[in-house]
Amino acid sequence: AYTPFGSGISYDDNWKGQFLLREMALRTIFYQGTFAYQINEKLGIGIGYVFGTGDFALRRGIPVQNADGSYGEASLSGSGNGHGFNIGVFYELSDNVSMGLSYRSGVKVALDGGQAEFDVPPSLSANFPSTSFGTEINLPSVLNFGVSISLTEKTTFNFDVNYIAWSSYDTLGFDFEQNTEQLEDTKSPRRYQNAAILRAGVEHEFSESFMLRGGAYYDFTPVQNGYMTPETPDMDKLGLTIGASYAINNFNIDASFMYIHGAERADTNLESGFSGRWTSRAFIPGIAFSYQF
Repeated sequence: AYTPFGSGISYDDNWKGQFLLREMALRTIFYQGTFAYQINEKLGIGIGYVFGTGDFALRRGIPVQNADGSYGEASLSGSGNGHGFNIGVFYELSDNVSMGLSYRSGVKVALDGGQAEFDVPPSLSANFPSTSFGTEINLPSVLNFGVSISLTEKTTFNFDVNYIAWSSYDTLGFDFEQNTEQLEDTKSPRRYQNAAILRAGVEHEFSESFMLRGGAYYDFTPVQNGYMTPETPDMDKLGLTIGASYAINNFNIDASFMYIHGAERADTNLESGFSGRWTSRAFIPGIAFSYQF
């Protein structure tokens, strides 16, 4: 079970873009069973079935005012599931070099029973009725290639390329069960483009009980100019990582730290005309304990 995609972002309710977004969260979990077969000492293959689940929540302001002067709000939430597969191959080129290639299919998560609630003045409640809605989230396919090189008996270098078919995310649409003049179905273009992530890392074994690792990656944004939105203000990102493992008899400790720097980016959305400037920083520590019987 793993979480390949997901995002969450929130703004102050009264910020200038509140009618586009106040808060959004997308969570996905993939459950995968895999069958693997070693053809010979150098070649192995695997294939797996994927069952994907996803849930979605969104809040945005409505440009109508309540008696206290606050603006109305739309709240949408729902969940769905989809199916996919993956396939991979591993090959040992030599005693020092091995490589792998894998493909995970796209997964279409269909959401048919979402709920839309509206907080508006009573005089406008007929124009914004609570209703169900449907939408689809097309999670992209991913092609991965990696190579591992043993530079010495104690030092290993790894390089990976991930190619993500983000073009599957072309439109964000909501189909409401009940429509009014003020509540119509929506289709907003996203026009994501396919993009890649490049990763490299080195691991060195100082002793039988201590290993140190370091790495970096560069993540190219799939969001084209003219299609930046407050929900996914994405930009090219650089990640730096360090990690270590220490073993005491059968007890193991693994620690890691990741720093992510997102390049500052400004854009104006072609559909809404909304302009913004964004940047991002992330600091992600991790620690794990295990005991081997």
